[in-house]
Amino acid sequence: MSDTTAVNGTTGHCPYRRATDLLQRLAPGKMHIGFFLGAGCPLSIQVSDGKDTKPLIPEIAGLTKQVKKTLDSNKEIKDVAQKAWERVTGRGIVDPTVEDVLSHIRTLKSLCGNSGIDDFSEILLVKLDQAICEQVRDIVSKSLPSSDTPYHVLARWIQAIARDKPVEIFTTNYDLLLEQALEEQRVPYFDGFVGSDSAFLDLESMAEDDLPARWARLWKIHGSINWWMTAKEKIRRSRDAVEGEQLLIYPSHLKYDQSRQMPFYAMLDRLRVFLRSGQCVLLTCGYSFGDEHINAYIGQGLSGNPNAACIGMIFGDRANAPKAIELAKSHPNLTLLAADGGIVGTVERNWESFVKDTNPCYSIAVGTEMPDKRSKAPKEQCKWLLGDFAAFGAFLANQLSSRDVEQGVTDAH
Repeated sequence: MSDTTAVNGTTGHCPYRRATDLLQRLAPGKMHIGFFLGAGCPLSIQVSDGKDTKPLIPEIAGLTKQVKKTLDSNKEIKDVAQKAWERVTGRGIVDPTVEDVLSHIRTLKSLCGNSGIDDFSEILLVKLDQAICEQVRDIVSKSLPSSDTPYHVLARWIQAIARDKPVEIFTTNYDLLLEQALEEQRVPYFDGFVGSDSAFLDLESMAEDDLPARWARLWKIHGSINWWMTAKEKIRRSRDAVEGEQLLIYPSHLKYDQSRQMPFYAMLDRLRVFLRSGQCVLLTCGYSFGDEHINAYIGQGLSGNPNAACIGMIFGDRANAPKAIELAKSHPNLTLLAADGGIVGTVERNWESFVKDTNPCYSIAVGTEMPDKRSKAPKEQCKWLLGDFAAFGAFLANQLSSRDVEQGVTDAH
């Protein structure tokens, strides 16, 4: 059956068929399931902010703004912070993020030597690095406000549906929201570390990966607010800070032989291994495909394994994710589902305008009402809703509400 439908003389993709396809991929079976959760996911959880609400954790732009504001009030490092930001914008990055700035100051630190470089001393660069990481930790050290968040739903979904292969979760987020949800739902998971008081990174266990399939895998690609580099250059995981230790947030910059870099490549390697694992599907939410390094891993994995698939769910319109469009148009096994339309089999189309309600999941995944700030699509046109992590959580909850998780899925017309 064709994925496109004639609508008022034009041709559009059928969003209900995409919802059906998603249900079928999530049904119990031998398919290897992976979730890639980006910085947009915590935005779906709103908490009280006086008379209004705000996201539990801000997106990367909001995070950067808060960090910069705090640094500008720090007399000791204010000047060096401003110079660092100016250097990054001078390289053509109009709105640099904390990750852009961290990468730049770490590059400077590796080059400055005893005499410094361009008015930057190694001591000041180290202080700036530490100050940024500490501010990031303070801002994202939040707890989930209730037990019914989409994170908890995902954890319950992992727990409820038996599989031959473990569910793998990849994330670029530094927060501990996934850990909290998995532990509150009593879902066993392995994140590359072993131990309890001061857990250590075990690369051999990551490579062998012979834990039971009921254990989820959690791979934090950009580091975490509970990863530390000790004075002896060993990596440990702990909530407790120790004087003189360095937070490992975005630990991608150092030489290969330095152990603090290992988590970054080890976690990325798990993405490569996952996409080579026969019949598998990677579902992304809250990720706009803005990281070219990660995109390269996804692209290579999809090219090397015709049985691998990626379904990228975008919060807003396609125009807001140009790198995602580029990747989807060159990889037929990457399906892009944005608010205003999709790319299926490299073919880009708007969504059709036909409303269908024969399956309970359809109203969760597809609708016509959407704020203008999220989509510029015509009012009557269907919109894909699952780019919002809250909606995706509701979709998973709907699947779990029936013992027959396939819910009688039939092809949408």
